[in-house]
Amino acid sequence: MHRCPVDLECTRAPTVGDVTTSAPASVLPADSPSDPAVARSSGSGQGSFSIAEVAARSGLSADTLRYYERIGLIDPPARNTAGRRAYVREDLDWLAFLIKMRSTGLPLRALREYAALRRARTEAGAGRRKQILLDYRRDIRSRIAALEVCLETLDGKIGNYEQVERKLAAVSGGEAAAS
Repeated sequence: MHRCPVDLECTRAPTVGDVTTSAPASVLPADSPSDPAVARSSGSGQGSFSIAEVAARSGLSADTLRYYERIGLIDPPARNTAGRRAYVREDLDWLAFLIKMRSTGLPLRALREYAALRRARTEAGAGRRKQILLDYRRDIRSRIAALEVCLETLDGKIGNYEQVERKLAAVSGGEAAAS
């Protein structure tokens, strides 16, 4: 039996606690340390990314990354020997989640609450994080339903234009034949 952290965001850092798996340690990925602190401290050297690399990979600007760090959306990354930010894979995974949530319109306020709960690593926090996602999923489904109604309206209008174009083509085709 091997104990490994349960991670609800598919990153190695934020965990709710350990669970026991029947997989032997040799089957688990070599780059998934059981201690999140070890994962965060591995930011220097191989496997780390500069702020410019993270910006290029994520599509966010370096200024946005610094802003997200300042407001608590992302944890301050480790620093390399030159004092520059050295992001690790788990930072990129967390950013990918944040970007997906922002692209759906989830407000920064909710993301900040979610990030704070993620850092707290408590069972109550995990329950609240799940509730935030459930509430937002309901909101997204509602917006999708409203957009589908709009799409049906657009399809109807486009169908009307296509019908008018066919009639015009038939009329002008008939006039050309009569000439």
